[in-house]
Amino acid sequence: MKQASLLLFSFFIIFTASSVQAKQTVSVDYMHGFDDIDGMRFAYRPLEQTLTTDWFGDLKLYWEVSAVVWEYGENDTHSTSYGASLTPVFMKQVSTLYDKYPVYIEAGIGASYIGNQKVAGKDIGSNYQFEDRLGVFVEIDKKQHVALRYMHFSNGGFNNDNPGLDFLNLSYAYHF
Repeated sequence: MKQASLLLFSFFIIFTASSVQAKQTVSVDYMHGFDDIDGMRFAYRPLEQTLTTDWFGDLKLYWEVSAVVWEYGENDTHSTSYGASLTPVFMKQVSTLYDKYPVYIEAGIGASYIGNQKVAGKDIGSNYQFEDRLGVFVEIDKKQHVALRYMHFSNGGFNNDNPGLDFLNLSYAYHF
């Protein structure tokens, strides 16, 4: 239930939009799961918005649509799972490396659909999941960034079977 409350909070956060940029982004992530699940994640962001908040100052918000494919097991017990997500993500610049590379933190909670209710031998309780993320990324230049993020998929306790899926991702993004 906590994830549902946070998701609703993200939709109802009070802010003033100061600019919307039609800066589109595509990204690819290598995902390594805590249960020896490996995968690839492909994402698209149609725009980025700068927000001014009372609590956090200037934030950036982007909506991301993504597709994932996960593989688990050896050849004789191999399984593949697919998923798709829609996630609002907030990001805040927290530092700069070498006075040249902006460093951001990001956080978001979105909605996911996982094609199989069994992933890596675990019953995840539902095809419908929340996608939670925390990450840090470095802007290499105005067109590229690299990120390291932790992602967690869970049905939020709406079902008794809720083992969750945890991943560390290494991501490369290109802005155009």
